[in-house]
Amino acid sequence: MATYDLTPRIAPNLDRHLVFPLLEFLQERELYPDEQILKSKIELLSKTNMVDYAVDIHKSLYHTEDVPRDMVERRAEVVARLKALEEAAVPLVSFLQNANAVQQQMFNDRYQIGLEQIEELYQYAKFQFECGNYSGAADYLYQYRALCTNSERSLSALWGKLAAEILMQNWDIAFEELNMLKEIIDSKSYASPLNQLQSRIWLMHWSLFIFFNHDDGRTHIIDLFNQDKYLNAIQTNAPHLLRYLATALIVNKRRRTQFKDFIKVIQQEQYAFKDPIIEFLTCVYVNYDFDGAQKKMRECEEVILNDPFLGKRVEEGSFSTVPLRDEFLENARLFIFETYCRIHQRIDMGVLPEKLNLNYEEAESWIVNLITTSKLPAKIDSKSGTVFMEPNHPNVYQQIIDHTKALSGRTYKLVNQLLEKSQTQAAR
Repeated sequence: MATYDLTPRIAPNLDRHLVFPLLEFLQERELYPDEQILKSKIELLSKTNMVDYAVDIHKSLYHTEDVPRDMVERRAEVVARLKALEEAAVPLVSFLQNANAVQQQMFNDRYQIGLEQIEELYQYAKFQFECGNYSGAADYLYQYRALCTNSERSLSALWGKLAAEILMQNWDIAFEELNMLKEIIDSKSYASPLNQLQSRIWLMHWSLFIFFNHDDGRTHIIDLFNQDKYLNAIQTNAPHLLRYLATALIVNKRRRTQFKDFIKVIQQEQYAFKDPIIEFLTCVYVNYDFDGAQKKMRECEEVILNDPFLGKRVEEGSFSTVPLRDEFLENARLFIFETYCRIHQRIDMGVLPEKLNLNYEEAESWIVNLITTSKLPAKIDSKSGTVFMEPNHPNVYQQIIDHTKALSGRTYKLVNQLLEKSQTQAAR
């Protein structure tokens, strides 16, 4: 289902090295012709120092052992440049490897280290990253940031270290770097508002690698994407990211309270971005179109299986599963059933299987289990083959509490906006 592939939208917001895992996934899923994927890889590699990798792909693409002359020359240039950078970085690398010297901060007297040598360490780390040595690059960038006094260079090094940790799949460390970057981007001293907006969009795209691999990632993505400044950035420049926020909210039962506000968002954006997952929620919660929701649920399954972030496979013996797909479908059926039950007091069991995308026996077993485990106010009459919903009168006191909380939240946001505006005017 290449129709719903978001890689063309996501790739421009990533470092080119981060695009390789996406292409690997697409190649594995065979969403595009193999030749097209290989050509895309070579195009990406042409602007990196990973020449050997480019040569291997060239051989695979054109079924030849001959290597183009420009690749041979490029490889010689990369080796020569790497050797020169290594020699230039030797004093500082030797200093950093000497724990006593680092503690005593013997920069100038013994190791003759100044700003020029620190800058050479940055260039060396960057070159290592471009060569695909992400471990070495991460170490040198970390050390560079400890010595650097230039805030712009330090920020660039932090982006590089985040990319390196993501590519090495060090999700806990990457999450820490992500939070560090977020603090810098959200600070009032950060560049211009336009740069701040673009940096937030980059950060959210890069965060997808972490949030769909980190243990608590699906909770953290809601925390980040649902913040006003980040949600505004999504609606302004990156509505396709709503797919990932929607998925996280659907599979995260602890965040149901944030669902109502999100439904309002997708109502606003339903014409700006078409996606089966968004359209599924629109069918269930906006149009109450349960037949349409059932059709969209099938499309959602295909979308998840073919999405590089959502379609992560887990090997179990000789089988491979996609856990997120199973969680999504289970919760999607629950959404359809709950909403359908709110509208109808008496439900024919013969109607539900089709709407839940199950056969009759599976649907009956699923509903019995749901009533038992979630204390759903319903009863099944096996003789007549119907489900009776018990009246569920709203709790007035709870409604007052909910409205008070919402009012408090809106007041807090308004006060913060007024304070920010007054501080900006004072700074001028």
